[in-house]
Amino acid sequence: MIHLKAIAGRIGVDLELDDWVRIGRDTPTIVDLMPSGRFLMEEFYYAGGLPAVLRRLGEADRLPHPGALTVNGKSLWDNVKDAPNTNDEVIRQLDNPLVADGGIRVLRGNLAPRGAVLKPSAATPELLKHRGRAVVFENLEHYKERIVDEALDVDANSVLVMKNCGPKGYPGMAEVGNMGLPPKLLRQGVKDMVRISDARMSGTAYGTVVLHVTPEAAAGGPLAAVQDGDWIELDCDAGTLHLDISDAELARRMAQHVPPQAPEGGGYQRLYVDHVLQADEGCDLDFLVGCRGAAVPRHSH
Repeated sequence: MIHLKAIAGRIGVDLELDDWVRIGRDTPTIVDLMPSGRFLMEEFYYAGGLPAVLRRLGEADRLPHPGALTVNGKSLWDNVKDAPNTNDEVIRQLDNPLVADGGIRVLRGNLAPRGAVLKPSAATPELLKHRGRAVVFENLEHYKERIVDEALDVDANSVLVMKNCGPKGYPGMAEVGNMGLPPKLLRQGVKDMVRISDARMSGTAYGTVVLHVTPEAAAGGPLAAVQDGDWIELDCDAGTLHLDISDAELARRMAQHVPPQAPEGGGYQRLYVDHVLQADEGCDLDFLVGCRGAAVPRHSH
């Protein structure tokens, strides 16, 4: 999502988070691929890969802009209309999907005013509507130190919250959002918990993980105000992410919040931290938005 938002910003296309909701709401997940499903990427490739998926969508009139011109001079549909599918278990029929409504969910609320995202197909269904107490980590280092503490006040219903791992706060928005669970809960057989952060995670990761919380904590987002023991409500169907405190209490906490010290360093890192946009805008540098890069530069010698 971040990459597409950044590309759209460069070329002047109006692309919003809600477009993922609109398109994904009625688009089933038909590829049975880990972490959502059973099979490996290699098996997906040998089953027919992306061309077979696009053909299946096109035959059901679910392929946006099938006549779009591609780099080989043919339309998108001309490129995929004869693509073979050798395994209906890996690339399923649309009437037998892995997940009927498997698109990316965009969540909003007082914890994520400009949005956060969650991948339902990789989540535990029972956790998609959940209320739990927050266990807060101020940054990745704090998480690593605290998560192994056998005295940590945490249970299977808790919500793990990690701050300051977004584009400015980390900096660089690292793939650390899929926090490992507390070892003492793993020994009890707990396999998933709700996790919330302003970070990213790998597309191969599994879990009920809320990512890209925007604005991030380091940019003054309300994620910075979450404290241990706060109640947090997630409702994936309703698209909401709510910190259960009053508006007045949230405002009071934010007024008292002291932003973390900006990372030391100059050069490109300083340029990046000063100019990077938030996740809902693609994490591009603000001065590159609208720059297509098609102009031929002057000779430099």
